[in-house]
Amino acid sequence: MAKDINRRDFFKVIGASALSTSALLSSCRRGGNDVASEEEPDKDKMTYRVNPKTGEKVSILGYGMMRLPVVDGGGVQNNQDAPIDQDMVNRQIDYALAHGLNYIDTSPAYCKGQSEQATGIALHRHDRSEYFIATKLSNFSPQTWSREASMEMFENSLKELQVDYVDYLLLHAIGMGANGMSDFYSRYIDNGILDWLVEQREKGRIRNLGFSYHGDIHVFDLALKWHDEGRYHWDFAQIELNYLDWNYADEINNRNTDAVYLYGELHKRNIPAVIMEPLLGGRLAKMPDNIVAKMKEREPESTVASWAFRFAGTPDGVLTVLSGMTYMENLRENLRTYSPLRPITEEENAFLMQIADDIYNLKTIPCNECNYCMPCPYGINIPAVFSHYNKCIKEGNLPSRQEDPDYRRARRAFLISYDRDVPKLRQANHCICCGQCVPHCPQRIAIPREMRKIDRYTEKLKQNG
Repeated sequence: MAKDINRRDFFKVIGASALSTSALLSSCRRGGNDVASEEEPDKDKMTYRVNPKTGEKVSILGYGMMRLPVVDGGGVQNNQDAPIDQDMVNRQIDYALAHGLNYIDTSPAYCKGQSEQATGIALHRHDRSEYFIATKLSNFSPQTWSREASMEMFENSLKELQVDYVDYLLLHAIGMGANGMSDFYSRYIDNGILDWLVEQREKGRIRNLGFSYHGDIHVFDLALKWHDEGRYHWDFAQIELNYLDWNYADEINNRNTDAVYLYGELHKRNIPAVIMEPLLGGRLAKMPDNIVAKMKEREPESTVASWAFRFAGTPDGVLTVLSGMTYMENLRENLRTYSPLRPITEEENAFLMQIADDIYNLKTIPCNECNYCMPCPYGINIPAVFSHYNKCIKEGNLPSRQEDPDYRRARRAFLISYDRDVPKLRQANHCICCGQCVPHCPQRIAIPREMRKIDRYTEKLKQNG
């Protein structure tokens, strides 16, 4: 897999071209700060990108409906048993549409199957012309892979969303799992369902047909080969893109692919890119103090999150950037960042590449707490274990040698916070390496291996008291 353009120079090219789209932009201003701002985002200043197929203007900020608010005030990801707070979903959708956001992304698999219904209720209160709805033919259960079950899933999506057509329909997470290529064929090709979806596009029930990509690069390359050959035409594709994954996705996990390659392959074919994980599940908004200080020194009024969103939205091949916005303050901040977008400059891009170097050198586990690996059959809270470990790395509480002057303090901080953050019965030492979690991880983390590493490290700290 050759990269046609030097990875660090590539963004300079697309950054310059992004600046040429100024006809769709308004005058720029800075984002907010790390304390929740009371400033209202500007109305009628949203940045839009044009869908080259339809000519329609799509908001550069897209609403990802995978982390919806629940009645206890949190999000479904944190409390999977709580019902969705439909009133709050309605309010946030109303607010988003009023401020120019028009791309809404959901899936039959999101929020334990509740997302499409909640999204449909919220959107049905608005004129159909006000928004574009994206949903997916999800692939997380082989029981849904038959032609009949797949057709039923699509029809149910229309019913739940209360629409008679879908603006953007995705093959969900192609290439994901240990058997990426064979699963791709079983889920979408051998059963003829992709051909059926093409027919639905011809009938107008699907306006744009694409895919979201996770994992096996051979599946991604095959899909684009078919596009080049005219076998299947892709109207768009959804990829993970942020300033850490730009150069470091495969270095962090050799089963992933750098965003510079994914974006470049789409861009040279004029296939619009929909961006997921601009914050890597929040990791690029929760960084070590020294990195935050470096970013604040450069631009005190901007949040660390706004840097990531500006980066993801700058390439001119990007149609929209998805954000799962559980809370109204998240929505407001992101609207401020994109109303209008202030594209990343060449100098700022170089700065963010330095920040990416700093983050990479921390050697954290690339977990974004999506919870797809859950529940663990043995009760382990996998995301919480990884979150605690990463937090200790970032805070300097990962002691290595007893001779270090800060060893005793760091050891105590690690062990106390571990028991506080993760109940003892849900810690890494209960992992039996069954591997049931591995195929479900979009980041393709070798979860049992990382659990063993954390368990061995924890036991060493306990014994070296």
